[in-house]
Amino acid sequence: MKLHLIGIAGTGMGSLAGLLRAAGHDVRGSDEHVYPPMSTQLAEQNIPVMQGFQAANLDWGPERVVVGNVCRRDHVEVLAARAREIPLISFPALLSELFLASRRAVVVAGTHGKTTTSSLMSFVLVQAGRDPSFLIGGVPINFRQSWRLGSGSEFVIEGDEYDTAFFDKKSKFLHYRPRTVILTSVEFDHADIFANEAAVKDAFREFIALIPPDGQLVVCAASPGALDVAQAARCQVTTYGRPGSDADWTFEVTGRKLGGRTILRLARAGKVMSTLDVGLAGIFNIENLTGVIAAAHSLGVDQVDITRAIQQFRGVRRRQEVIGVAAGVTVVDDFAHHPTAIRETLGALKGRYGPGKLIAAFEPRSATSRRSVFQRDFVDALAVADEVVLAPLYAPEKVPVGERLDVERLAVDLRSRELPARLISSVPATVEHLATRAAPGDTVVVMSSGDYGGLHDKLLARLGDPVRGARAEDQAAIAQLLNRAGITHADLERTWPSFLVIPAVGEGKSGVTACVAVERAGDDALLRLLAVAPERRGEGLGYLLVETAMHKARAEGAVHLYLVTDGAQGMVGEKLGFDVIDRKDVTPAIATGDEYQMARSKNAIWMRKEL
Repeated sequence: MKLHLIGIAGTGMGSLAGLLRAAGHDVRGSDEHVYPPMSTQLAEQNIPVMQGFQAANLDWGPERVVVGNVCRRDHVEVLAARAREIPLISFPALLSELFLASRRAVVVAGTHGKTTTSSLMSFVLVQAGRDPSFLIGGVPINFRQSWRLGSGSEFVIEGDEYDTAFFDKKSKFLHYRPRTVILTSVEFDHADIFANEAAVKDAFREFIALIPPDGQLVVCAASPGALDVAQAARCQVTTYGRPGSDADWTFEVTGRKLGGRTILRLARAGKVMSTLDVGLAGIFNIENLTGVIAAAHSLGVDQVDITRAIQQFRGVRRRQEVIGVAAGVTVVDDFAHHPTAIRETLGALKGRYGPGKLIAAFEPRSATSRRSVFQRDFVDALAVADEVVLAPLYAPEKVPVGERLDVERLAVDLRSRELPARLISSVPATVEHLATRAAPGDTVVVMSSGDYGGLHDKLLARLGDPVRGARAEDQAAIAQLLNRAGITHADLERTWPSFLVIPAVGEGKSGVTACVAVERAGDDALLRLLAVAPERRGEGLGYLLVETAMHKARAEGAVHLYLVTDGAQGMVGEKLGFDVIDRKDVTPAIATGDEYQMARSKNAIWMRKEL
């Protein structure tokens, strides 16, 4: 089928595009604002994206046009489709028709935490060999894409309560044929479509009532709103929660590890089930992790598989995602835009990446965050940070004058609490301000439902010599650097995501100044392909890369870290506490990896560090 998606670069529509392509459909689409991670995902799938909206975008002759909820009935491509008698269909309706009718829908719903929870649920099922399908409004780092078409019976989907389309004002999740549901929270949100909290609850009650009597509802006991709407269920209801709650499934934090990892003891009905090593930060993430365990258990997944998957789960793009480190400052990206999510995220990040200040840069961009209904709540939420920078209201003309968030007043109210806070009108000025305020050990978290004008990368570049994860567009530059260093390397089309790089920054500069690959294999990680541009050697960049890679491996749950170097680079390992080992002592998990097989040089030095 030939399908055209209006608004294809949105998180949901972009994911649907990939799923449709995997199912064999001819997919194209259009959008105005295209930026990572969705732009990268669409490019990797070779899905054509037409910039801007115009009638000519339908000249390729699609059989159906998929309409996102950003479209109004007078949208130029909607009018063009009707003029050409091309049927319109909503994203949720098409998904239900093509994919959910023959599978067990595992729906993750709630005001907060849906993307991370559905990503973890999907990863648990994949690791357990269930071969599920999934569609998520974000990009799980373990998968590098937000969709999967499997042959198994389960289909995990992030269930959004937002409206469906201009011709269907009901919530999206009402299309999803729920059989197993994880309900994370229910509170007032989407003030542009819901009049009040009662209206939000009505939508959730209607959704919960769709679960058949032989289905399963797993609900967070810490959310009064979720417990309230759960009373509409006709199926079995299981609760999960923190210590001291009366929930069926509970957890207890028993320890902390370097890298920000947490040791949990999991209990069901008061009986200890297992001990887990998890990388997710924040009480809300750990609660929802417990909900995933409860749901997976109801689906018959073995506890050993669940535990292994949770230890290896690496999170989601744009959810507490470390974009890079420069001058000792960690820059984090987060999608949070509701006061509750902002408060919980800031609490989770405090002290996680260093002992310094936590600086929040907040752009009110979403329909929720631009409204005055949350004026006081934003003060309480942002006050968790040590310092705050605010951007002007994004597209204020789209919000009625009397309903707009007053950003200047927000800054004044924060300062009245003796919290440094200011409204800065431009991204360049924001970059300069943050560069002067941030010091080694500090964390800057950029909070926006958009890209905040590229603030993340601009700040890292301004700070100098940033270490960040490689991107698809870095492949050629990595290959060039490795070739200059005389290092044999594998197919970068496949291995580039394992690299950390120091990009060349400055006017007129491009490419990669230094790189190292971090290959994971179970509990082990291997550092390989460490290279620094000849003109920058002797400046400590190799040390900086290896140190950052070491922190990354530790945060992701690796127990042992191996380093393969030549004689000169071995000095870096020695300074960082690596011990020289015999090659035959490398664990089997690493010995079967691509990089190990390539490291046949007699001059190679093998080193190991316990993390």
